[in-house]
Amino acid sequence: MFPRPHVPARAHAVLPPWLSHALRTQRGPVPWSAVTRGALSAGPLLLAALLAGQLSLGVVAAIAAMLAGINDRPGSRRASVKRLGAPAFAGAAGLFVGTYGGDELGAVALTAVLTGLGLVAGGMSAIGPVASAAGTQLLVGAAVGAGMPLPEAGWARALAYLAGAGWLLALRLALPTPGALTGDFRFDGERDAVARVYDAVADLLDTVGTGRAVERRAALTAALDHAQDALTGPRLRRRAGSAAERRLHAQYAAALPLAEAATALAWTGEPLSERASVGPRRLADAVRRNTPTGPLPAPSRSAPALRALDDALLHAADAFDRGRGSDLHTRRRGAGDLLRTAFGAGGREYGLRVALSFGAAVAVAQVLYHSHWYGRHPHWYWLPATAVFLVKPDLGPLVSRVLSRVAGTVFGALLFAGFAAVLPRPEGLVALVAVCGALIPVATRHFAAQTAVATVLVLALVMVGGEPQASVSRIVETLLACAIVLIVGHLPMPAERGGQVRAQLAVAADAAHAYLAHVLGGSDDASATGGSGDASGPGGSGDASVPGGSDDRSVRWTLRREAYRTLSEARTAIALAAHELPALARHTQGTDEVAAVLERLVDTTTACAVHLDDTGRLTARHRDRLTELLGELAAGSARVGLPGPASSLSPATRENLSASG
Repeated sequence: MFPRPHVPARAHAVLPPWLSHALRTQRGPVPWSAVTRGALSAGPLLLAALLAGQLSLGVVAAIAAMLAGINDRPGSRRASVKRLGAPAFAGAAGLFVGTYGGDELGAVALTAVLTGLGLVAGGMSAIGPVASAAGTQLLVGAAVGAGMPLPEAGWARALAYLAGAGWLLALRLALPTPGALTGDFRFDGERDAVARVYDAVADLLDTVGTGRAVERRAALTAALDHAQDALTGPRLRRRAGSAAERRLHAQYAAALPLAEAATALAWTGEPLSERASVGPRRLADAVRRNTPTGPLPAPSRSAPALRALDDALLHAADAFDRGRGSDLHTRRRGAGDLLRTAFGAGGREYGLRVALSFGAAVAVAQVLYHSHWYGRHPHWYWLPATAVFLVKPDLGPLVSRVLSRVAGTVFGALLFAGFAAVLPRPEGLVALVAVCGALIPVATRHFAAQTAVATVLVLALVMVGGEPQASVSRIVETLLACAIVLIVGHLPMPAERGGQVRAQLAVAADAAHAYLAHVLGGSDDASATGGSGDASGPGGSGDASVPGGSDDRSVRWTLRREAYRTLSEARTAIALAAHELPALARHTQGTDEVAAVLERLVDTTTACAVHLDDTGRLTARHRDRLTELLGELAAGSARVGLPGPASSLSPATRENLSASG
């Protein structure tokens, strides 16, 4: 079993969780490629529109490029098509609806329509990160369309929005990554992601038997998730079309048995020699350099998991040499699955909260507009657009977002007031937009910094478009949006609070159960065949006679990936909920303990799978540990209101679990 990490007394947080999260900043190297794209996006678009005499459309295109820049994260070019393209289409649709709604509807009807749009956007945000970004841009586009009067028709604005986001996406696809001099630069994101998987396997092997093994196993899951996302994405062909891409697919698939064996070794808790991690590190180097693997040192074969590691290394070397495309072991979700997520308990809670916050912000903005708060320039988009960014749970805990938004807006507005007083117009403001576009990839490390840069950029854009200096009014509107979202965030809801967290935890529990049921479902057959030891490696001669056969392994790795991925997503949601104010955090108390049990259950299931491949039967230690964890899971699930997966195990699986080793 994984050793429990030792936490010294001084490591306990002094600050309350909700405040410590607001002060936390991501670290890492400067993403120079994203900085370059940002500098070439909003500023040049605005300059081109200014020279062409289409200034208002240039403002819209620059806003779209800014929002696309916020979503421009590290990864493959193929994944960026979906990550940047889907939100752009949603934003264009929102801009179209908002423009015609603002032109044709009265204040009450417009508020009702935009509130309904908020309900849809909130529900779809529960599907995943890309859908959440699409929901955000849908509502921001609707707020800008309705609250930023421009002379162009709605369809022209929507096309300008798509052009702005499409320009940044074109830069993402066309420009090589600095330092990517190996192989086809189009796949440098995929190559780096796959190499990081082998590095993560080696890091886990180095920490086996120490308190850092749990942390390294979680890092391995994150690396596999990132690589899987990098290799999947929109494609015209069903399978990889080039030899370089097929080779990367094969290298990723070859890492799965290595990850499985490393997890099983970490579960045993017996330290390994330094030699064990040399092979995976050489494989990582071969992926980065796009070269053959060369000789790989064979680890000891004194235990089932070590034999599995040795077999996986041999399988990887063969896969690297042949370079044939392979299954990515991804479970595809159909339209029915997506709809169930959007309209499930988590989606309903998410959608209702977004709809109430967005609708209330639109209503208040309408009141201020009709009371002439905005003077001769009725640009009331800021308040509802701010509410959209504040009410998104996946962007961080509510109080952290509010504090960061206020700090970022105040700093950005005051900074822009100083720039506006000294910069020449419009050329100075265009240069300021270009500089802010370059800073966005760095500023995304903290919500306050991102808000400050976006505030300066947007205020510069609208001033170029003809709006007077409005720093003070934007600060007041931000404070109003914060108050609205805080009030709505603490209102009682028809459904149980913490529904999104429980929904994701239930999905993780179902995935863990499916993985366990599959592994244990073949135990009887394995015992009957008496499969043993060295014949059961990946692709070895024992594949047909034991449950570790190639077809069985393919299904098992898919289920294993789904179990760890959904568990990681649930862990993220639980961590964010735990950093809310106590009045909100109490609704998800105990879910972190259930997630920890699920994590140990999936780790133990992986160890069982490796042992079954080697010996064909489980030891008493494996069975006792599974029984203990299933009992803990049932008790913990009952405490937090989740169904216990042990009750749904098939009779054959329960018989395999209770049988003697």
